[in-house]
Amino acid sequence: SLTGSPVILELLQNWVPRVSHYFDKEHYTYVGHQIVIQESIEHFGAVVWPGALALSQYLESNQEQFNLKDKKVLEIGAGTGLVSIVACILGAYVTATDLPEVLENLSYNISKNTQNMNMHKPEVRKLVWGESLNEDFPVSTYHYDFILATDVVYPHVVLDPLLATMVYFCRPGTVLLWANKFRFSTDYEFLEKVCDTFNTTVLAEFPESNVKLLKATVREN
Repeated sequence: SLTGSPVILELLQNWVPRVSHYFDKEHYTYVGHQIVIQESIEHFGAVVWPGALALSQYLESNQEQFNLKDKKVLEIGAGTGLVSIVACILGAYVTATDLPEVLENLSYNISKNTQNMNMHKPEVRKLVWGESLNEDFPVSTYHYDFILATDVVYPHVVLDPLLATMVYFCRPGTVLLWANKFRFSTDYEFLEKVCDTFNTTVLAEFPESNVKLLKATVREN
């Protein structure tokens, strides 16, 4: 089937809240846990994109290289929450962020998949890229060991604010892990900007789905 195009299914009526048109549940298994993700047809952020699968798989397979246990992890553009859930299962203190209209479905998935587990309770917060960063996440209080981002380069109008957000949260010692399906020239242009801004390494490629997984850290003078 065509990757990047959500499957169109019949809407489930009756029991769903009117404001959220849920239409599908996807089942995944990572780190020995079954994860059930509820998707929504209303927003880009409400479908599981291939970058999220790639990063989830990579974190599961490379726990020694990237040990998330008791680390502070921020996911930007968390979407359905799959990657944040995997990071929780791996023992991280997770803050999952996205646009206000995505938060209801995101919160639902995260709470549903992490309740009754012996792990740090994850937090879900609004984050509009490039806006009110210092008010909402003041430098003095918030420092993250890892920033996770998957398939964030899609709505091309927000690339400058996205880069500004990555720069804001990437302090010395922070590791940014970014997985993206590369479709358009703008994706590669953004990759160039990331490479110009950070120390950047390609950790993995998933050729059949055109996904690259990159690690970026601050250039220390």
